[in-house]
Amino acid sequence: MYSRRHMAKRIAILGSTGSIGTNALEVIEHLGDGYQVTALSAHRQSAKLLEQVRRHKPTAVAVTDDREVEQISTALRGSGVTVYSGKRALEDLVCRDDVDTVLAAIVGAAGLPAVLAAVRSGKSLALANKEALVVAGSLLIPEARERGVSILPVDSEHSAIFQAAQCGRTNEIKRVILTASGGPFRNRPLQDIERATLADALNHPTWRMGNKITIDSATMFNKVLEFIEACWLFDLPPEKIDIVVHPESVVHSMVEFIDGSVLAQLSPPDMRTPIQYALTYPQRVDGISRKLDLSKHLTLNFYPPDYERFPALKLAREVARRGGTCGAVLNAANEAAVAAFAAGKITFGGITRTVRHTIEAHLVQAHPTLDVLSEADRWARATADRYIVEGAAGATKDCN
Repeated sequence: MYSRRHMAKRIAILGSTGSIGTNALEVIEHLGDGYQVTALSAHRQSAKLLEQVRRHKPTAVAVTDDREVEQISTALRGSGVTVYSGKRALEDLVCRDDVDTVLAAIVGAAGLPAVLAAVRSGKSLALANKEALVVAGSLLIPEARERGVSILPVDSEHSAIFQAAQCGRTNEIKRVILTASGGPFRNRPLQDIERATLADALNHPTWRMGNKITIDSATMFNKVLEFIEACWLFDLPPEKIDIVVHPESVVHSMVEFIDGSVLAQLSPPDMRTPIQYALTYPQRVDGISRKLDLSKHLTLNFYPPDYERFPALKLAREVARRGGTCGAVLNAANEAAVAAFAAGKITFGGITRTVRHTIEAHLVQAHPTLDVLSEADRWARATADRYIVEGAAGATKDCN
């Protein structure tokens, strides 16, 4: 969902010490005049945040881990940089008068309140936090439309769809095709995937991302989240969205129009490309990301998804169709299951079983408020944790 007004250039980055955040800072530094970092946020990584403050000179920072606040506040005392902390730190940060654009790069549902606050305060939103729409698209999209707020996608897949879709009208789109790399387990024997180690799951063949996103790529839950996000961003029913496996990660997604034309966006796997486009839209300027060299041999492969290998994909249309609180439950159960896997409490295969069990146990509420979504999130985490403790997910003491 977007409008064509030019995005402002005073930028707050939520999650500045993560992969998206650090890439965004590189892009903004490259863009130069007219692009100013005015606010940064981090959870931990104090040393990295302080280095970013020294280099980019924001006027404010938010710290969401209470254990890090004193260190950051002491280091920045007398610098003129405002330090926000506490439960509303991110919301207060994005509502500042010297912030026009919020780049939301916090992983998980934790970023949702700040994203909603940014939209409600009229800020343009560059969205890398797919969970915000998965959990609360029914709240976020109407708010953005009512206030004329731009929501521009930062995920490479949604950026590709956004770019290709501009070649036609929404009613001319036959379907959207999300591409997936297939992660580290695309060719692994099925019997090996169930008890894959954490190191196996983090060994992504093409992208370098944080642990949560990389594990989601290995299970394909990242694609489930992106599927639901695409429904909200582009106002499409789930029947108009398909997924294909594309190991090279060069075609980032495609749009098929009713006349049979298929338009794709191609570039090497480099997150700086979609980040820059979200920040400069509707203009394009010279970028620092890697360029596609078609003078060299290049083979592009596409495969239908293997639902036996990636059972999580079966949940994409189901959750999108059910709507309501179902997205919040899926996201929360997945976060709980990924944390349990990373801690060695369940097998890799147990992630999908935990999410499936939690969704099946949930009674969907069709038109939730934010409080109802928050309660669904809490319920899903408790249900998933109980399933894990009972050992039903596939407990293990040695898989990681």
